[in-house]
This record gives sequence, C-alpha cells and structure tokens, in this order.
Amino acid sequence: MTAVEPLVEGVLKGDKRAIARAITLAEDDVAEAQAIASQIFPHAGKARIIGVTGPSGAGKSTLVEKIVNELRREGKTVGVVAVDPTSPFSGGAFLGDRIRMQNLSTDDGVFIRSMATRNNPGGLARATRDAVRILDASGKDAVIVETVGAGQSEVAIIKVAQTIVVVLAPGLGDEIQAIKAGMMEIGDVFVVNKADRENADQAAMNIQALLSLSEANGSWKPPIVKTVAITGEGITELLKEIDKHQLHISQGEANLRRRRLVEAELMEALKQQIANHVITELKNDGSFDSALEAILARQKDPSTTAEELLQSFLTTKGSKSKSSN
Repeated sequence: MTAVEPLVEGVLKGDKRAIARAITLAEDDVAEAQAIASQIFPHAGKARIIGVTGPSGAGKSTLVEKIVNELRREGKTVGVVAVDPTSPFSGGAFLGDRIRMQNLSTDDGVFIRSMATRNNPGGLARATRDAVRILDASGKDAVIVETVGAGQSEVAIIKVAQTIVVVLAPGLGDEIQAIKAGMMEIGDVFVVNKADRENADQAAMNIQALLSLSEANGSWKPPIVKTVAITGEGITELLKEIDKHQLHISQGEANLRRRRLVEAELMEALKQQIANHVITELKNDGSFDSALEAILARQKDPSTTAEELLQSFLTTKGSKSKSSN
C-alpha cells in the first residue's frame, strides 16, 4: 500500500480529516497531490457542481449559506469551496466566508473549505478544481464554488462549474460591472439579491435587456431570480432554476459542456507541465540565471527574454534530437 492510499480511502469514505488533508496537499502542490488526484479521478463526476460568482458586496456568501441550508433540508450532502482574497501578511485566505458560514461547520453533511487566491487571476485559487474533485469523490451530492468577488475577472468559474449563478445587487452599478467581467456570457442563472432594496425591479429589467442581446447561452435562456438572502426569500425558486438548468444540460448539452471543461483542464495541465519542464532545463544549463541577471541590469525586458529563452530551448532540443538519430 502506498503512502497516499489510506488518505484516498478516507476521502472516498467521506472522512472530513482525510478530505481536509487531501485539499491541503493539493494547495501545496506536493508530489502526493498528483497521486491522490489520479486515484480519486475515477470516483468523481457524480456531484452537481454549482458556481456562484459576482461582484463583492452582492451577498454571495449569505446566498450560499441559504442554498446549503435548503439542500440539507432536502437531505443532500454539500461541499463548499469559498475562495477568499489572499492576506498580504500570511499569504493565506482571510477566511471571511468560513466565518459567515460557521453555523454549518458542525453539520456532518457539510464540508466547507476557504482557499486563498494566492494572486491567481479569475476569481479562483489554483487548486480549486482539485478541491472540487476531492469533494465530489467523497460522495457529496452538490459542490458549491464561490469566487473571490474581485468584480472584474470572475470568469474562470466556467472551467469548473456545470451551472453558474451570477449574483448582482441593485444600486451598485453591478449590471455594468457584469458586462465588464464577461459574466453575461457565462451566467446560467442570474440573481438579483437584496431584492427588498429600491430599484430591484429596474435591475432585473436591465439584466433581461442585456441578456436579450446575447446568444452565448444557446438554447438555454437564463432566468432571473430575485432573492433576499439574509431572510431566505427566493432561495427555493433559485434552486428550482438550478435544477432546471441541470436537467437541460443532461438532455443535450452535457457532453458538450463536459468536453469543454475537460479540454480546459487538459490545456492548463499541459501548459503547467511544459512550463515546469522548460524552466527546469533552463535552470540546469544556467540560461535562466543569465537571463535573470540581464533583466535586473535593464539590458532586456522579460517578454523579449522569455521569447529568446524558448527559442534557444527549442533549438537545443532540436539539435540533440538530430544528433541522437
């Protein structure tokens, strides 16, 4: 039995300590993480993956908490990956989402994990996908991913979630911000939260008008749900719309969306492997350090240097390949 097999067994049994340890290893990107990912992969793919994104202040965390409560009332187990901003001091997450959801932490049917972005773009942490897959393999019926809420680049969630819920709020200019972030193209369900505020109806109409100009969602017409997350108003309707979208993609678009997600993951994995291999080779032959010194001396810029390093690497590899033949 390998060192990671007991941990994998714990994950598959839904053991909270094993799940937490596996996610930590994925975040730290240690050698065991790849072995764990490989062994749990065949056991994932059963959970509903719901992404919740939108600008900061729209009430995403409160909404997620109410969604989890409703799912638990239905008898479903839930995993939550809440991506928080990175602390400039510790490099870890601020843990605001976990504090707001602390009343759920004693529920054995719920697992909540806050992850720091570590300056990763797109509103997600680098290991978010790994955490989702671990929770999926652990037997959770649903996994909810809440993005960091930076407000301008919250579109990476499309590479992780099956159903994407875009949360906006009236009176904050969120409709315009959503356009900037590209959310109108990625959203499957739109939520106007804090709907007890003035201008909630106007916000919903503005979103509807914007959606009518977009054909990004194909045959699916994204609904707009008004909620007051702090009281739970509209949560039942929101879950019904999420269920409708899940049914929709299962009847025709599931394979296409699954292919898109797998393609994005494979491309990212290839880029990472290629980058690691090239950088290791360049460091071994001294090219990397020489280039670094040239940049520090303001003799070359990083972009030009990177292009030259890559060309040199490819030329060297080509020459070695010819000589070996």
